[in-house]
Amino acid sequence: MSEAKLPKIQDFDLAGKTVLARVDHNVVEKGVIKDTFRIDSTFGLIHHVAARGGHLILMTHNGRTRDGQTGRIKSGPGTAVDPVADYLNRKLAAGLVVPQLPVDPDWGITRLDEAVMGPLLGRLKARQVGGLYLPNTRWFAGEESKDAKTQALAAEWAAVADLYVNDAFGSWQPHASTFDVAKAMPACAGFLMQKELDNLARVLNPEPPFVAVVAGAKYDTKIGPLNKLYDQVSHLVLGGVIYNAFLCAKYGIEVAGVEAEDVELARGLAAKDKNAGKILEPKALVESQVLDRRDPAQVRVVKTAEFSPGRKYAYFLDVAPESFDDPAIREPLARARTVFVNAVMGLTPHFGEGSRAIYGLIAENEKALKLYGGGDTLAELKNLQPGLYMHALDDQSYYFFTGGGAVLTAIEQGSPYGLKPVEVLLRRG
Repeated sequence: MSEAKLPKIQDFDLAGKTVLARVDHNVVEKGVIKDTFRIDSTFGLIHHVAARGGHLILMTHNGRTRDGQTGRIKSGPGTAVDPVADYLNRKLAAGLVVPQLPVDPDWGITRLDEAVMGPLLGRLKARQVGGLYLPNTRWFAGEESKDAKTQALAAEWAAVADLYVNDAFGSWQPHASTFDVAKAMPACAGFLMQKELDNLARVLNPEPPFVAVVAGAKYDTKIGPLNKLYDQVSHLVLGGVIYNAFLCAKYGIEVAGVEAEDVELARGLAAKDKNAGKILEPKALVESQVLDRRDPAQVRVVKTAEFSPGRKYAYFLDVAPESFDDPAIREPLARARTVFVNAVMGLTPHFGEGSRAIYGLIAENEKALKLYGGGDTLAELKNLQPGLYMHALDDQSYYFFTGGGAVLTAIEQGSPYGLKPVEVLLRRG
């Protein structure tokens, strides 16, 4: 399937139509917005629907609300969308109203209550309100359950609107609000979705030399994307626990916090790299005896040159900044024309020097296209290099994806069009 067949919002007549838009505003924690980037990224959609004479209904998930064992749904102020609606009302004078739907204490919102929705839909079509913002989609019975409730929920959502728009690239799991509802009504991609797919193509078909920087807390969650990236890149820089697992596999050392299963998985990458030599190894690591704080008396820098089989180490919690002074790393990054970053090098908040150093080094290459994926990566870039982050927002050589998991899944699949919420849109084209 090709991008040309993707139905797009700009190809639809919105005048007088009700538009149900799924966005990824999963940015509220304990009732407070952590960062507005994902919200701001959907301003184009909101303005477009208003300018084209449409009536807008927004919806997003926020946090985890469903008990995986019992299926019960927990709702409350901590995962409510009201802070997002309030932000949009302040920022855009959007005039959004959040319907106060009845919530079952065990099963969440079981239906779109007509007594609430009927009058609000009337006010929406009469332009007495600027738009509706439905409660957290994960408060709805059926959003994640994959059963008859899912189909009933999708049908209810489809009944209140004329067009479904998916502008939530980061929400790549096939839930009722991202997948099933798109099967029940006319559906298309929003502007942010289109932009994410266009830039994902630049990761999947990069201009060489291509360098990827990848880190993570578990090797098994990254093994598929890592193997795909390894075959594609000119060079690969690793960080976090996945780098620790690689070091254990290559050098035969033991590092606290690295599970045997991860080391075993990393052996394949270490064997592959023995001949290809694509992995650029930061050669100085920060070892700590404790995880929950940075105690100078319990922290030291360890060099990979000291490694010998069987040697045991405490936790490697960061890459030492001097590692990125090494010409063996600096020069490939300086030559790169495409850099993909899905990485926090150390355990935050106490070990951020490695991340700060590599983000700064990448910025020195002004000619490369720099693609950052993942909420944690962006949060740490903003926290550790705030000036660089603000500059990058207006720099055409940078692109910040709103969904790291979606990017990695697409890399593993070799295409963005295998993501279920995208695939279902293609069927509507």
